[in-house]
Amino acid sequence: MTSASTAQSASAGRAGSEHAGSTGDATEESGPPPTPDGGGGGVPAIVRRRLATIDARLDVNSWIATAVVVAIAAILRLVGLSYPKGKIFDEIYYARDGWGLVDKGVEWNYKDNGPSYVVHPPLGKWLIGLGEWAFGYSDAEHNISVPGHLMTTAPEFGWRFGAALAGIVSVLLLVRIGRRLFRSTTLGCAAGLLLALDGFHLVLSRTALLDIFLLLFVLAAFGALVLDRDARRRRWSRALDAGLDPTAPGRAGRPAGGWRNWPWWRLAAGVLLGLACAVKWSALYFLPAFALLALLWEVGVRRSAGVRRPWRDALLDELPWLVLAGVLMVVAYVATWSGWLLTDDGYYRLAARYPNVPGLSDTPIIGALNNLWEYHKAAYGFHKQLDDPHKYQSWPWQWLLLGRPVAFHWSGEGACGAPSCASEILLLGTPLLWWSFLPALFGAAWIGLARRDWRAGAILLCVAAGLLPWFWFAFDGRTMFSFYAAPALPFLVLAVVYVLGAIVTPATDGARAPATREAAAAGEDEVAERRLVGGVIVGAYVLLVALCFAYFYPIFVGKVLPYAEWSARMWLDGRWI
Repeated sequence: MTSASTAQSASAGRAGSEHAGSTGDATEESGPPPTPDGGGGGVPAIVRRRLATIDARLDVNSWIATAVVVAIAAILRLVGLSYPKGKIFDEIYYARDGWGLVDKGVEWNYKDNGPSYVVHPPLGKWLIGLGEWAFGYSDAEHNISVPGHLMTTAPEFGWRFGAALAGIVSVLLLVRIGRRLFRSTTLGCAAGLLLALDGFHLVLSRTALLDIFLLLFVLAAFGALVLDRDARRRRWSRALDAGLDPTAPGRAGRPAGGWRNWPWWRLAAGVLLGLACAVKWSALYFLPAFALLALLWEVGVRRSAGVRRPWRDALLDELPWLVLAGVLMVVAYVATWSGWLLTDDGYYRLAARYPNVPGLSDTPIIGALNNLWEYHKAAYGFHKQLDDPHKYQSWPWQWLLLGRPVAFHWSGEGACGAPSCASEILLLGTPLLWWSFLPALFGAAWIGLARRDWRAGAILLCVAAGLLPWFWFAFDGRTMFSFYAAPALPFLVLAVVYVLGAIVTPATDGARAPATREAAAAGEDEVAERRLVGGVIVGAYVLLVALCFAYFYPIFVGKVLPYAEWSARMWLDGRWI
């Protein structure tokens, strides 16, 4: 059987097509009957559409649009970054730990002149510390004042710069990921702009906490998986063009191997997920979700190509690569502990310094790894017992409703032209955007099922990985805060944009050839009208989100307001106070 006849017969059931600018495209299994394509090795046109990918790396216009969105994000995150003065909220821990890593190689307690006991991995604090190394660090309490190696600025700028940069890069990534997912520069930029105009993301980007770094690496790992999906589909498409018979047994029915055809982006996703875990362990919740996505996408490409047993072949071919990606994830994670491993100063590092701690060892190499494991056990025990009440704690079912945001900074001082003033930094999502999340999730589920669209499934699975585990911990009474939802935020925004894209573009746009020229013209008019109306709706929504963001902007950045104006922004009967 030739590759052309094989692919044509394999697609004789149902096949899908993907359309530029549309989120209404179906999965690999649904669509019109196939029709042969005379070129490219005789591969049917429908198979080409099913294996099609988008590559906008050299699309100048898309990069100009991306640059505009990223510039907006950068201005919002960098201007006035050194305000307010001093360490706010948990900066009192992470800014100091970041400098300890730069100065000593481990988190350091300058008060007692010894290692600090910390319960989060070091990577996020390393990134905070690099900003302090570049722009300077000052701690009057411990008589520390160090100029920056690149330039000296206000010390607050130094310890907040890493978070600001992570926030800016995450906006960039979301634009490009959205561009690939939705096959539309407009929708990709809409996703990035909505993230840039979210108060929750803005506050985390202007504060030296860990969660913005967790968000960044989780999103980057997902982006690498999307690139892996595209690369693997192009590999199969090239093989079919070259005459591959996908029904042939063994290696004869698979594309050529070799190191050039390794799933490099999937391996990169493993490394990036390991780096996410090196910020906070909660990144582990995305591991099964990402592994499932990679496997399902491999099954999908084999079905599209006409492989007879796509599940069996995908498991046999791809399971070793998934295992290798997992190994790289562990290696990347351990590598971030190099400061602890390569010095003798870390907490629990040497057994001789902790004679009352059982299980520690000073055996070379093995002892260090063993002690690191014991340290992890102690930190995990701390997290399991974290149930002390806190004024700003909240439950997972409150997060998307903005039921209890966290106040990072408050001051009643300053000049505002009124008898009493208020300055606050409140970790609050832009209300109109966040109150769109639940309807968007339901909409994405409905549209995704109706159109059998893999994008909806991928987005919803990642949202579930970011939110659902916390519902389990809630039943144990664990103390939790709204910023635990940070890694789910980009996927919630993608859910909103997915629904917006479905409003703009019909599901069957261009999928079937019209019977007559008049029908074709009528269809084009209908699509144009649909896009016009949908574009107005989408534009109006983004504009309203921008206006909502502007109204709450003062309490995102701590601007001094008359008390009455501050109070007017405290909605939900004072739950935000």
